[in-house]
Amino acid sequence: MSGSVIVNLDVMLARRKMRSRDLAALIGISEVNLSMLKTGRVKGVRFETLAKICDVLDCQPGDILGFQRNDNDL
Repeated sequence: MSGSVIVNLDVMLARRKMRSRDLAALIGISEVNLSMLKTGRVKGVRFETLAKICDVLDCQPGDILGFQRNDNDL
């Protein structure tokens, strides 16, 4: 079995009417790193960073991250 982690950070930003630039400044990471996280081009994310994102966006980690099983694994 395999699948992929889906990053829904852009959805949460839209719901909170917040720009990526503002979130990056509030959590203390570069806009480039936040962009890479939003697009799923990172190998991992620190729990500390995830906690800061959840705090600022007033959400749970499951609101930002999801899992999608590959169709051929059924």
